[in-house]
Amino acid sequence: MPDLSFQVEDAQPVRIAASPLLALRLRISNTRPEEAIHAILLRSQVQIEATRRRYSAGDQAALVDLFGEPERWGQSLRGLLWTHTSVIVPSFTGTTLVELQLPCTYDLNVASAKYFSALEEGEVPLCLLFSGTIFYRAADAALQVAQIPWDKEASYRLPVRVWQEVMDLYFPNSAWLSLRKDVFERLVEYKSRNGLPTWEHAIDNLLQHASEQVTP
Repeated sequence: MPDLSFQVEDAQPVRIAASPLLALRLRISNTRPEEAIHAILLRSQVQIEATRRRYSAGDQAALVDLFGEPERWGQSLRGLLWTHTSVIVPSFTGTTLVELQLPCTYDLNVASAKYFSALEEGEVPLCLLFSGTIFYRAADAALQVAQIPWDKEASYRLPVRVWQEVMDLYFPNSAWLSLRKDVFERLVEYKSRNGLPTWEHAIDNLLQHASEQVTP
């Protein structure tokens, strides 16, 4: 029966895709290289281990919405689920490399996106938990089926700059804002009534008026 190990070697933006993707290059090795792996239906849960890095004052201020005031982080700072992903690993013997593609979003209502966008630099500690089905050839050449044990995992420190590159690639000089429908309709009416050409002009105009009304 195969005994697999997993190691993430690097991470890169997926440059041509319908939606933002980040690719982890995953090395899979079998400690019994004489066994021929026919295929693997591999599933992975990707978790952000938020407690395993340091945070600058800027990071802490940007993460207040997610974890509360830094004074409470001893109780409130916790790990986050990023995503689930799967891939079909083709036949190999010994070791192989596959690409795990992780969906990225700029929707700041999603906890993982809010976390990534708050960080200025450094690395994000990730934990990948694996499961799935292995199809392999036994010594007598018969096709066998085995499950990947639940204790199989891999750690990787994802550079923040890679996530930033993904966002810059798909949303250059842009950010997304989700609004309740009735608020959006009011913004549409305000933009039309004032003859403003873009959403940026409408919001900038509102912010300017609000700042002028603030009493020093």
